[in-house]
Amino acid sequence: MTAHGSTGTSSMFDQPKAVYAVALACVVSFMGIGLVDPILPAISQQLDATPSQVTLLFTSYLVVTAVAMLGTNWVSSRLGAKRTLISGLAIIVVFSALAGSSGSIGQIVGFRAGWGLGNALFIATSLAVIVASASGGFAGAIVLYEAALGLGIAGGPLVGGLLGEVSWRGPFFGVATLMAISLIATLVLLDKTPKPAQPSSLLAPLKALRHRGLLTMSITALLYNWGFFTMLGFAPFPMGLSAIQLGFVFFGWGLLVAFFSVIGAPRLQARFGTARSLYAALGLFAVDLAVMAVLADKTAALIVTVIVSGAFIGINNTLTTQAVMLVAPVERPVASAAYGFVRFLGGGLAPFAAGKLAEHFTVHVPFTVGAVAVVAAVLVLSSGPRMLSRADADLAASGEPDGDVAGEVAGEVADEFGGAPGAIDQEVEPELVARNQSAARS
Repeated sequence: MTAHGSTGTSSMFDQPKAVYAVALACVVSFMGIGLVDPILPAISQQLDATPSQVTLLFTSYLVVTAVAMLGTNWVSSRLGAKRTLISGLAIIVVFSALAGSSGSIGQIVGFRAGWGLGNALFIATSLAVIVASASGGFAGAIVLYEAALGLGIAGGPLVGGLLGEVSWRGPFFGVATLMAISLIATLVLLDKTPKPAQPSSLLAPLKALRHRGLLTMSITALLYNWGFFTMLGFAPFPMGLSAIQLGFVFFGWGLLVAFFSVIGAPRLQARFGTARSLYAALGLFAVDLAVMAVLADKTAALIVTVIVSGAFIGINNTLTTQAVMLVAPVERPVASAAYGFVRFLGGGLAPFAAGKLAEHFTVHVPFTVGAVAVVAAVLVLSSGPRMLSRADADLAASGEPDGDVAGEVAGEVADEFGGAPGAIDQEVEPELVARNQSAARS
């Protein structure tokens, strides 16, 4: 493996075909997060469903993903990373195709739940597979993974908008086709991965939440994700735009998420520290949601505030996950599963609650509640200032250079999606040990 801080061969482009096959599947998988955004109004109109019923497409998908995250480490430690990856891809192919062939909103919601199960298995294993299969250096593999994440988040709404102009069924069939291609490529190009020596416990993620630092960061993420998915799942309804127009709006949002996740957040952390950067990003996001609440009936204002929110969301995603991985006194895959379980619960419940609030009150109320939730996240986060200071100290001790840590912090971000026990540790931990030894010698 190439030394972490070396130049030379550590490149995201210097990878075997198997890595690119999994990375392609990652792009398509991450598209699923925002893919349905542009077609939500169309589904509501054509299937005669209320906004709260349609937002269940987010709720079923994310809640099942959250619960399934608790078991992904248990599964992958017994089947091995490749089999778990293939299982997740196959489930996504089947349920995304079934969603496209549905005849009612209830069927789509149910099939999206099955999609969430496959997504949990896939995203919890893909990072481990990419790192274990990479030959161009750990840093290059992580940058490739993070690039796939960014492309998926940004491209999902755009693909959904383009295919949604033809039919609301188009995005679902499109994902099924692309995932089928990724499944075949992964089967052919990816070598069998070994099982970890020690299987993971099914209860390990829940037990990990007894640690105050991990619990504090997880609750912070739950509240922050309430505001995040209120915006993502409900904002398309009051905008009153076509599918392709919504696709371009959320494409712009996704570009900012990707840029500030990989580039902006690490630079802010290096200059101001994790605590101040998070307080600022969360505070500005709360203000942004408050503006949405006031101007919820103004299409232009909603478009601008939604796109701008991508910057704050990108910063929060990176720094929150980075802090979780540093403060959690358990193995990183276990911390990832516990954190993912809590945070995705907030993201899953928020869109449905937003739809219900709009039906019973006005379109302004869901955004108001979202803003209050993000303010509450700041208050919860402020209960552990020493925890964040310790996270910064641990990050500095790991030997990562200040001001040029985008690719390295991307690795911490990617951990929010979990990893197969053993597979990730065998690759990542020696890298961290080497960096610590190098830092100690200097």
